[in-house]
Amino acid sequence: MNEEMIQKLVAEVCRQVMAAPAAKGSAPTSTPFSGAKEIADPMTMGGPSPRVQKKLAAFVNIQPEVCVERALLVTKAYQETEGLPVYVRRAHALETVLDNMTIFIGDDELIVGNQCSKPRSAPIFPEFSCEWIEPELDTMAHRDGDAFLISEENKAALRAIFPYWRGKTNNELATNLMPPECLEAMMAGVYTFGNYYYNGVGHISVDYRKVLEKGLNGIIAEAADAKAKLDVADAEDLRKCHFLSSVITSCKAVIRFAARFAAEAEKQAAACSNPVRKAELAEIARICRKVPAEPASSFHEACQSWWFIHLVIQIESNGHSVSPGRFDQYMYPHYAKDPSITVEKAQELVDLLFIKLTELNKIRDAESTKAFGGYPLFQNMIVGGVNRKGEDATNSISYICLQAAQNTKLYQPSLSVRIHENTPHLFYQKAAQTTRVGLGIPAYYNDRVIIPALLARGLAREDARDYCMIGCVEPQCGGKTEGWHDAAFFNLAKIVELTMNDGVCPACNKQLGPKTGHATSFTTFEQFKEAYTKQMEHFVRLLAIADNAVDLTHARNMPLPFLSCMVEDCIGRGKSVQEGGAIYNFTGPQGVGVANAGDSLTAVKKLVFEDKALTMEQLKKAIDANFEGPEGEAIRQMLLNRAPKYGNDVDYADLLARESAMIYCKEVDKYHNPRGGQFQPGLYPASANVPMGAAVMATPDGRKAHTPLADGVSPSGGLDQSGPTASALSVAKLDHAEASNGTLLNMKFHPNAVKDERGLENLIAVTETLFTHGGSHVQYNVVSKETLLDAQKNPEEYRGLVVRVAGYSAFFTALDSRIQNDIIARTEQVF
Repeated sequence: MNEEMIQKLVAEVCRQVMAAPAAKGSAPTSTPFSGAKEIADPMTMGGPSPRVQKKLAAFVNIQPEVCVERALLVTKAYQETEGLPVYVRRAHALETVLDNMTIFIGDDELIVGNQCSKPRSAPIFPEFSCEWIEPELDTMAHRDGDAFLISEENKAALRAIFPYWRGKTNNELATNLMPPECLEAMMAGVYTFGNYYYNGVGHISVDYRKVLEKGLNGIIAEAADAKAKLDVADAEDLRKCHFLSSVITSCKAVIRFAARFAAEAEKQAAACSNPVRKAELAEIARICRKVPAEPASSFHEACQSWWFIHLVIQIESNGHSVSPGRFDQYMYPHYAKDPSITVEKAQELVDLLFIKLTELNKIRDAESTKAFGGYPLFQNMIVGGVNRKGEDATNSISYICLQAAQNTKLYQPSLSVRIHENTPHLFYQKAAQTTRVGLGIPAYYNDRVIIPALLARGLAREDARDYCMIGCVEPQCGGKTEGWHDAAFFNLAKIVELTMNDGVCPACNKQLGPKTGHATSFTTFEQFKEAYTKQMEHFVRLLAIADNAVDLTHARNMPLPFLSCMVEDCIGRGKSVQEGGAIYNFTGPQGVGVANAGDSLTAVKKLVFEDKALTMEQLKKAIDANFEGPEGEAIRQMLLNRAPKYGNDVDYADLLARESAMIYCKEVDKYHNPRGGQFQPGLYPASANVPMGAAVMATPDGRKAHTPLADGVSPSGGLDQSGPTASALSVAKLDHAEASNGTLLNMKFHPNAVKDERGLENLIAVTETLFTHGGSHVQYNVVSKETLLDAQKNPEEYRGLVVRVAGYSAFFTALDSRIQNDIIARTEQVF
């Protein structure tokens, strides 16, 4: 497709989008949006209130610290419950923390509840892993990215408890279950499963609606009723009895936790001389006495109840990607029925929730930080889309959430929008307006691809329509799914390297994979592809073994009763989420380096076996030498310039990229997990494309050794030279339905490209081009290369600069310099 055809396509999509009628029941583009509380014009909604501005000004100056309170309290709780059932130990650990941790109510707060003794501090979870913490205590404050301050006193406190945990942590127990070759492949950079190996699973959206409508007392009653029906003379019922008791204990602890904030608010109110603030504190106290124990009956109550639930999930376990899910759908009824709420007051409350979400933090080991840079928690909140009946579900809260992103300009939550064929154009415009702010928010998801993909994976139609996004780009039905998304990152480029070297890893000079033949012995491209497939089979199998070992360990040692009580049908089945209590169970490892693998196969096929411009001996020699010297550089330029490249709407390259990814996906499909579910592949990296590239020597696509891999399903930086529409059309040729655990496309635009109304419509047109041709996701960075380079030189002047990294946004200056450079190197698109 030439440039003229591309421009015509963009113009036609723009015309169709502008001419499309509004969906039944949705707002036409020519009249104001109206709902329970009228929003006169979503495109000109109000900015942040003075209260929100004050909170934001304080937030950007907070330096993250390590908080040791939870670690000390959990250790005490475990010591008190030696020999008791694991459910009892987990519930007692949670109640010990909630009953004894420091709590506070900050100035001007309306939504209360803290994770640590200070905002943005990160707790330690020694029961999951701590062997990495001790050697990093003296370095974590000096990291290139994601630094955390820690006092000498707190270092000493942690060192005092570490001996208790030796041999008992989740990651040590998981290690004992897996064959050594699984760890060997991980250490060589073929894959990493460190996410759940060292941490909690997270990656879930619970049934927040259930708590808002029934309250925790309703859940306690449900668990008690299920428990009363058990016959504990039956061994399985005896186990269920312990689990259900742990649910009741955990929920009661959360109710007491809320009551502690009620008491603190009453204490502050008694000492407050400002009548306005005194009344606010009294209202906070009233609300915390009521929720989350009882159903919410106002929008403020719903916000506070929601926050307590979300907060405690983060305190119970250190899994990230605990996602709000379809916030606009379950919060809207409380907005609609509240006679006292105004648009402005609702906006302020949601703005404040966005700040609270960003106050949560997590500390990772130094290696994991390279894959998850920028203090991310991947809390994905999604708005728009269709409802369970298939009708447009856009409402007032959908717009309020988009405005909250504009008002706060923070990196949490990871705000997303669902797009379908009847999405109101006004909503599309509001999303594009938010994109133009330059936060990399929102991410866009395609109902037309994702819903059928979920149906193919076994979800009921209504559940598939009700999907939300988890973490980066992973779809699931909230409140019913344990998806185990981000189960691992798998290095597709490393498989190319092993294919070129007969299964030998050059860096460790060891026979890591099967012998599939020396590259110089291949006489046809089919032989090369067959060797690539055999290496893939071997290492995906090892990955599945490792993932299942970690999965089993979480089930045996780390059940999460509080989280589980809000996932169907854990109470009914008498099982935690970790044991298979959810309705839907998956395991989702991600392939990284789609463009590198695809372009490598393209170069080998085109230049070696078809055009015979190179011999395999010449190619192998140049790659082994990292393209050094005049001959090596000449070969590299040939690889870069004479072989077609994925990302330019050229079928030759695009279809080989699809095939290289599908070989991975089909292998992943073969495996099942201990919870009775299937493995499902995804194609996205978080920011793992940077450290994974560091583990790979030079590759046949012309990429030099140890440099980053292409991110997500995006083309390699600088090699997509035919414009944004061509890139979108190339990406759409991948099988996004097969990669049902999510695919990720990053695109970067210069701010001038979207500065006016025409720019917004062009952005919508590119999104529609991708979506109508079968793409599932896209997200945009709107920031100039010059700004990013200046931010590297003068970080103090850009402390609030937020950029899209991969499936999440982050403060640019908080990122490791290698991740910063990767973002800078991405192709900057214009129209």
